[in-house]
Amino acid sequence: MTKVKTRSTRRPRAVRTTTLGGPGGMRLIFDGERGERDLYHRLLTISWPVFFGLFGTVYFAFNLVFAAIYLVDPGGVANARPGNFGDVFFFSVQTMATVGFGDMHPADLFTNLIVTVEVLLGITTIAIATALIFSRFSRPTARVMFSEIAVVAPYDGVSTLMFRAANRRRNQILEAQVSVSVLRDEITAEGKEMRRFHDLALARSRTPIFSLSWTVMHPIVPGSPLYGATPETLAAQDARIIVTMTGIDETFSATIHARHIYPASAIVWRHRFVDILGESEDGVPTLDYRRFNQVEPAEG
Repeated sequence: MTKVKTRSTRRPRAVRTTTLGGPGGMRLIFDGERGERDLYHRLLTISWPVFFGLFGTVYFAFNLVFAAIYLVDPGGVANARPGNFGDVFFFSVQTMATVGFGDMHPADLFTNLIVTVEVLLGITTIAIATALIFSRFSRPTARVMFSEIAVVAPYDGVSTLMFRAANRRRNQILEAQVSVSVLRDEITAEGKEMRRFHDLALARSRTPIFSLSWTVMHPIVPGSPLYGATPETLAAQDARIIVTMTGIDETFSATIHARHIYPASAIVWRHRFVDILGESEDGVPTLDYRRFNQVEPAEG
């Protein structure tokens, strides 16, 4: 018996792409069944202008659609001028917001049914928008500032990777912890290229109170993933220093986090940060954040 080959009627999966943000962003390619967009997450993470722009677009589109429906029934909205789109549009706005009717009100069964549907959808839409706005406002966020560059300079006679962090709020972050890793290209024993993380041991990885400034330091000693590294080797490996910080915001009593990435080009060698601690003319200690990113040549 001869088998007859048939052409598959299954449509090819759509290819979707998305791009991860930040330095060294990577484009991800999905088939049609993976990488589904999380609308709720997107609505929480987009900027406020985009959020309100999107909400305003949906709001006006909603009212435009119902205004067009009200025009189907001439005379269905009492005291609205026949065929006047502006009147039925603002009637829809009043209906959606459930603010009550003024001179215009439903005049027949058809319009009352449409009003019922619009009120139901309007209440649902406003409730969703209110929940999203509340979630965006109530979400705890960190206001941690990292120095624009990291430096490698001697500290206590040991070559040390250093960068600065500062709390930009006038409160304290309790039990702050920081972890630092290096991400770079490596060749395995089998000759396969891989991108690997290596944790960097810190001189101090936690502080009970983080209120002003913190200089994070990694001594580059034998055994360190950066031991023997040079600007050229880090650039060739496309190395990046990954920083993550967590802590408890004393105001919100909630865990907050911050992260930063230093590419190889943002690491300045044989330089150190200038001192930002000082004293005013009247003897008051000062912390000058204007010099937060300033460096000077290191001795030794």
